[in-house]
Formats: sequence, structure tokens, C-alpha cells
Amino acid sequence: MRKKLSLMLVVFLFMSTSLSTNVLHAESINDVKGKLNDLDRKEAELEKKNNSLNSDKTNTEKKIGENLNKQSTNKSEMEVIDDKLAQTKTSIEKKENEIKQTTEKINTLTEESKGLKKQMRTLNKEILQLQKSIREREALLKSRLRSIQESGGKMSYLEVLLGAKSFGDFISRTSAVNTIMDSDKEIMEELDADKRTMEAKKIEVEEKKDQVEANKREVELRKVKLDKQKQQLNRLKNKLDQQLAKKEKLQRQLEKEHGELEEYKVSLEEEQAIVRKQKAAAQKAKAFAEQELARIQREQEEAQKRKQQLKQKASTPSSPGTKSEPIRQAPPIATGGFIHPVNGPITSGFGPRSCNGCSTYHRGIDYGVAEGTPVKASAPGVVTMISKEYDGQMNGYGNVLLITHHIKGKTYTTLYAHLSSIDVKANQKVSQGQVIGKSGNTGNSTGPHLHFEIHKGFWSKENATDPMNYLP
Repeated sequence: MRKKLSLMLVVFLFMSTSLSTNVLHAESINDVKGKLNDLDRKEAELEKKNNSLNSDKTNTEKKIGENLNKQSTNKSEMEVIDDKLAQTKTSIEKKENEIKQTTEKINTLTEESKGLKKQMRTLNKEILQLQKSIREREALLKSRLRSIQESGGKMSYLEVLLGAKSFGDFISRTSAVNTIMDSDKEIMEELDADKRTMEAKKIEVEEKKDQVEANKREVELRKVKLDKQKQQLNRLKNKLDQQLAKKEKLQRQLEKEHGELEEYKVSLEEEQAIVRKQKAAAQKAKAFAEQELARIQREQEEAQKRKQQLKQKASTPSSPGTKSEPIRQAPPIATGGFIHPVNGPITSGFGPRSCNGCSTYHRGIDYGVAEGTPVKASAPGVVTMISKEYDGQMNGYGNVLLITHHIKGKTYTTLYAHLSSIDVKANQKVSQGQVIGKSGNTGNSTGPHLHFEIHKGFWSKENATDPMNYLP
């Protein structure tokens, strides 16, 4: 009777414990199933995000192609303008040389005209002197004629000769008459020659002066024409300079836009790489959760079998010396939060901050710790991503790793940056407090420290939240 009561007590205790274990198992199963559902949802979100990134990348590549085409077209147009400018500058230089030569010719003609005017003044003086000589000779001739008239006016050279009183007188009179006649003839010839010379010089100088003035007017007209052509060329040059300046400005804008597009494309590729690693981590976490669910279900089935066996033993008398099997307790359910990854002062908080006159947004907190300080996982999870310095991904963070966590049905991602070394691998499962690396000064860092971030869901700049809201 005592053995039977003892067996019934064991059964009662087992059923009580089993009921409690079943409740715990039910809660654990629901937690794991909730985690699996959350992982499925996150995996779908990651797939959607990856598709969106692919679309953005395709559009960006299209814009990059369009930008490069515009740059090529703009460069060709700039080359055409450069050629026109070179031709225009050459034409301007040619016109300037022609204008210089024309100006020199005008100056030469001006000097020649001045010389002719001076020559005209000298000639006029000579003409005046000649006119004076002519007047004097005319006066001499008139005086001689008056002498003849005063002698009667009727005496001819023959009468003078016949009036000789002797042969000697005749010879004297003949010589005198010849002298007078020769003198008169010479005076008349000189007078005629002087008149012809004066008229010839006057005509020559006037013709030369007229020719010089005509040449000067022609050259001046040519200079006016050249000046107009130069002005037109200068206007064309100014217009081409303005066009080239616009094209150069457009080229700078296109090159800047191209740089921004390339940078954006790289950021998309980096984000795609992160999403792929997050997706792989989610799949790994999903596999862990499925294993956990299978384990809990096995333990539940084993507990159910033991329950049936104890029921059978309770209804069957037990043999002397039979020992009851120890009852296994269900594993505790993890419900913890986050812990500080290092022990050290917080030197920079979350949110806006200024740096060298600029303004940035700090998406985490900084711990002022020495290089080589052990860094611990803030919560249990799976290593989503590892990026080394200069590998083309998240370079500003230096050596960085991301861990994805599932806490109370929600997904979080923590980031640990500027590490000197990393002690875990991608897709590795880590426990809270496990050393995952050492702090350092890699990437865009002003000194040894640990940069720590917490993101709601998977890592994204938009998902960053203040870690102090989750840390003890």
C-alpha cells in the first residue's frame, strides 16, 4: 500500500512537472515559431529591398550612361568651339597685322603728303620769284621800247645802220643792233622757258599731291574696313568665349553629377552586399531556429512518452527496488536585452554633432577605450557581416562587423566599428558577452575608440536608434 501511494505521488509530481514543462515547451515553441515568422518576414523584406536596390542600381547605371553620352557630346561641341576660337584668334591676329601695316602706310602717305605740301610751298616761293623776274624783264623790254618811241618811233634798225657817218660808225652801230636784238631774243626765250617750267612743276606737284591724297583716302577706307572686320571677329570671339564658358560649366556639372552617380552606385552595391549577407544571416538564424524547434518538439515527445510510461507504472504494481527515472527540466527561455560591448566612458553620444565647421549625424555612440580592448557581443545572435578596411565596403567604419539578434520576437542589428582585429566569422552564432574582436583606430577615426550602433531590424542608416535606450 505504501509503495502504491509512493508511486502515485511520483506520478502526481511528474504530471505537475510535465504540465509545467508542457507550458514551458508551448511557450518556447510559440517563441521559436514567432522567431521563424519574424525571420520569414525579414527575409521577404530583404528580398524586396534587394529588388529595390537592383532597380535603383539599374536606373543609376542608365543615368551614368546618359551622363557619359552628354559628356561626350559636350566635349565634341567644346572641341568645335575651340577650333572656331583658334581660327578666330588667328584671323584677329591677321587683321591686326594688316591694320598695323595699313596704319604704317597711312603714316607714310601722311608724311609724303606733308613733304609735298612743303614742296608746294617752296615751289610757290619759286613761282613768286620767277614772276618777279618776269616782271623785271618785261619792265626792261618796255624801257627799251620806250627809248625807241622817244627817238621818234619811226626809226628802224636799218635806218640806224644807214645813218652811219663812217665805216667804223657802221660797224659799231651793227654790233650794237645785234646785241640789242640778241638780248631781246634771250629775254623772250628765258621768259617763255620760265613760264613753261613753272607750269610744269605746278602740274607735277598738284598731280603728285592728288595721287598721294587719293592713295591716303583709299588706305584709310581700307583701314576702316579692317577695323570693322576686327570688331566683328572680336564679337565672334566674345560669343565663342561665352559659349565655351557655358560648355565648361556644363562639363563640370556633368562630371560632378557623374561622380555623385558613381558614388551612389557604389553605395548601392555596398548596401546590396550588406543585404545579401543579412539575408544569409537570416537564413542561418532560421536554420538555427528550426533546429531549436525540432529539439523542443523532440523533448516534448520524449516527455509525453515518459508520462505514458509513468501512467502505466502507476496502474501496475511496482517491483521491489524499482527506482523512479529523474525528471528532465525544460531549458530556460532567453529573455535578456543588450549589454555594453566594452567597459569604458562614452565620449560621443547619438545624434547631430559638429566637426571642423560642418554638421554630421552620429548614428551610434563612441566608447573611449585603448586599442586592443576586448569587444563583446551586446546580445546573442548571428554574425551578419564582416568588412575589413579598404575592401570597398563601409570603408569609413574600418574593420567592422554586424550581428543580427532576435529578442522578444523583434529583430535588431548591432554594429561594432574601427576594430583592430575580428575574432569571429560571418554567419557564426555568438552568445551575449562573447569576445568578437578588439577595439582599434581603423577607418575614418580620430583616435582609438569603439563605435557602437543598434538598428531596429536589419542594418540601414534609416533604422539607426539611440543605443542608450536599450543598454542598462
